[in-house]
Amino acid sequence: MTLDKPRLVQMLRTMIMIREFDERAIQLRLAGKIYGAVHPYVGQEAVAVGVCTPLAVTDRVTSNHRGHGHCIAKGADIRRMMAELFGRVDGYCKGKGGSMHIADFAVGMLGANGIVGGGLPIACGAALAAQLEGRGAVTVCFFGDGAVAEGEFHESMNIAGLWKLPIVFVCENNQYAANNAIGAQHPRIDIAGHAAPYDMPGVVVDGNDVLAVHAATEEAVARARRGAGPSLLECQTYRWHFHAMRAACPPETRPAEEIARWKAGDPIARLEQEMVARALLSADELRALRQRVTTDLDDAVAFAEASPFPDPKDLMADMFAE
Repeated sequence: MTLDKPRLVQMLRTMIMIREFDERAIQLRLAGKIYGAVHPYVGQEAVAVGVCTPLAVTDRVTSNHRGHGHCIAKGADIRRMMAELFGRVDGYCKGKGGSMHIADFAVGMLGANGIVGGGLPIACGAALAAQLEGRGAVTVCFFGDGAVAEGEFHESMNIAGLWKLPIVFVCENNQYAANNAIGAQHPRIDIAGHAAPYDMPGVVVDGNDVLAVHAATEEAVARARRGAGPSLLECQTYRWHFHAMRAACPPETRPAEEIARWKAGDPIARLEQEMVARALLSADELRALRQRVTTDLDDAVAFAEASPFPDPKDLMADMFAE
């Protein structure tokens, strides 16, 4: 895929939208306008955009509890996303799912998931379906470094390698599982190294460099499409905010110098600087782009506020159990 100016501008716009969507969600949660836990994706935007840009609408994605960025990068409607956060009937789950359960099958987003590692076996099922359909579709599975300690990770890697499923496993190694540093979770900090025993390539990527993420994903997707099997990408990144918030922002427990060091590698600023250096973006164009993002978010919030709450009589509608 050629990354010409229109494509790069769209990637930058999507990254800014992801960040501003979650910053707005934090403000709205503090104001008591949205409900449930919010897991901000701020700081990790290059991963979602770099991975999803090479994908087709027919390619499928599974997400995790920190899923707003994945949804936006895959093409979900921010108005319906915001309505879901507001608990309104025009949301993706009619206001019943909240932040951690947004899905849009029409764009290939099979859903966020509140269970750590829960998306891994679902992604294998989607990849098996794609393999049986024989139309060249692939599946991408997003998960965090904390999920690598779950049994589902190894089970999914094993069956994907055994059956050569068309799947790209994307670990967003943001250095923490909730408040537990990665060194407290794994005896050896080498997530990409888990790939070899399952007969697939494992690649470490600078997760704050959207162009590097895009290049690695293109290669992994091409491998999957030609029937050569799965890949594991370890995208090293960092979340700028707390793990999760409810009624208030929790106190920060990570070292201030560590946060500052990672923020200095801001993935959005890096792409902006790259585009300015290549004369692909002017200051006026950047201001206009950011203003459009703000306008679109204002519209999404207005849409959500205008949507009604679900009727209590519909409490059990669309609810299933086995």
